[in-house]
Amino acid sequence: QVQLVESGGGLVQAGGSLRLSCAASRSFLTLTAMGWYRQAPGKQRELVAVITRGGPINYADSVKDRFTISLSRDNADNTVYLQMNSLKPEDTAVYYCNAWLFDINYWGKGTLVTVSS
Repeated sequence: QVQLVESGGGLVQAGGSLRLSCAASRSFLTLTAMGWYRQAPGKQRELVAVITRGGPINYADSVKDRFTISLSRDNADNTVYLQMNSLKPEDTAVYYCNAWLFDINYWGKGTLVTVSS
């Protein structure tokens, strides 16, 4: 079992920045991958960014060069961040933290990001 708790969402003006955090109940070193997805109103959930243990970091084309996914550097190593810069109104969505433990997928409850124009 993996519990995921997101935080850091809110309202920001276009061009601004936000940092999302996701605290997992176990270290990233014991997981297969962690990442962020988002779902805008009336749209399907889509990948934003993902870190695979021992593998590459992948970003959606729409957020490359604006968003950065990273892991905590403390001993717990159980928090993943999403630094979001140069935000656009089309980034408005509920952002979900995601973790893979072998072939089982876990989700957080999501945090709302609203970007005003």
